[in-house]
Amino acid sequence: MMQKYQLFIDGQYCDPTSGEWFDSVNPYTGEVWAQIPRADRADVDRAVAAASRALHDGPWATMTPSARGKLMRRLGDLVAEHADRLAEIEVRDNGKLLAEMAGQVRYHPEWWYYFGGLADKVEGSVVPIDKPDLLTYTTSEPVGVVAALTAWNSPLLFIAWKCAPAIAAGCTVVIKPSEYTSASTLEYMELTKQAGFPDGVFNVVTGVGAETGAMLVEHRDVAKVTFTGSDVTGRAVYQSAAKGLKRVSLELGGKSPNIVFDDANLDAAAAGVVSGIFAATGQTCIAGSRLLVQNSIKDRFVEKLVGMGQTARIGDPMLPDVNIGPVTTPPQFQKILDYIDVARTEGARCVLGGKRAEGDDVANGLFVEPTIFVDVTNDMRIAQEEVFGPVLSVIGFDDEDDAVRIGNDVIYGLAAGVWTKDIGRAVRMTKALKAGMVWVNTYRAVSYMMPFGGIKGSGIGRESGMKSINEFLETKSVWISTSDAAPANPFIQR
Repeated sequence: MMQKYQLFIDGQYCDPTSGEWFDSVNPYTGEVWAQIPRADRADVDRAVAAASRALHDGPWATMTPSARGKLMRRLGDLVAEHADRLAEIEVRDNGKLLAEMAGQVRYHPEWWYYFGGLADKVEGSVVPIDKPDLLTYTTSEPVGVVAALTAWNSPLLFIAWKCAPAIAAGCTVVIKPSEYTSASTLEYMELTKQAGFPDGVFNVVTGVGAETGAMLVEHRDVAKVTFTGSDVTGRAVYQSAAKGLKRVSLELGGKSPNIVFDDANLDAAAAGVVSGIFAATGQTCIAGSRLLVQNSIKDRFVEKLVGMGQTARIGDPMLPDVNIGPVTTPPQFQKILDYIDVARTEGARCVLGGKRAEGDDVANGLFVEPTIFVDVTNDMRIAQEEVFGPVLSVIGFDDEDDAVRIGNDVIYGLAAGVWTKDIGRAVRMTKALKAGMVWVNTYRAVSYMMPFGGIKGSGIGRESGMKSINEFLETKSVWISTSDAAPANPFIQR
């Protein structure tokens, strides 16, 4: 049955002012399954105005942090209750495995529990000032209306990452999901109503990023922008936000090295490499898309990877025994195939996959075979540019220094993996690698307790972890004179 969605503004579902909707296509079946509202400037203005009213005038403005925390924990309970249904909606929208989406949505409530508990623990401090007769202290206040722009690969997880700390800080939010995966976000808003959040705390506007998203980022009453997506779009968001001197957090792309030394547990390392690049069909910013493997074991390790890749089942993402689902969007599908052609042109040799997947189970979907290239040098485009698909570049190295040099020789700095039994080497490598996150003898693990984010071209700021709430807080300095006497000289700075 075709589902026709509405915008969510000021606690109510409503039609777009334009009266226009666009199609959401199931990337597995190729069929239109839902219609998504196309918001225009009037809708963006309404959403930001609602968020601003809630921030300054409504019950949210006077609600205690403890009360905010209770609402957040209630929302976490509701998400847990509806996790299976929400996960199925995500799979229809983005084509990722139900097993992965269900796992993400079931884990999602932990952000609301964690930051709900943190809401009433944001404190200021009394400063023992060096000037007499003054009481000085600081307070932490919400930065304002937050524009949260989420990506198409994990829309609900990104809502938790962005909105939980923002709401705990006392902000209000306007969410703009990807035009390819808006349905689950719109469904999710019903749970915020059931949880009891005041009108205007959560708002959702949907539409094309270059239109609706740009209007939201540029809006004068938006104080903070948090964005997940490509580095190209992230730069555009950064430039636009800079015109209004807005606070910005950017979680962008990566070209992460997964580094395997010859002393590693090779079975565990192979599983970690496969997880790092073929899980989620490679559509993840932390994909370990560059395998750096010590030359002494390179050939046999690649042989092991090829064997594992050949066993991967491609097909319906709703089925529990399917390992690789479709690519989410037609443009991304074509981009992956183009990069495979580029790799061959540059001289890389394909030892697994390398083309569009074929067969009855994938006839209507956007499927790419799990692909491995060898004979890759780090100056090739396939090793430098983010493919965002199930394509692995294998690069050999000789020793630690060589691995660090190659690993860091890229514009990105999101993540890295190290596989070794040598604890000294593990410590040295984690220190030397220029990345926001480094996993040792594991890969692609995340938690609400640990900061997530990168350096260099991979972004600005951190999501998750206790300190991430600071991304949504402003510090106010308060000076109170305790003296009744007038200043000796009012014409000079005290």
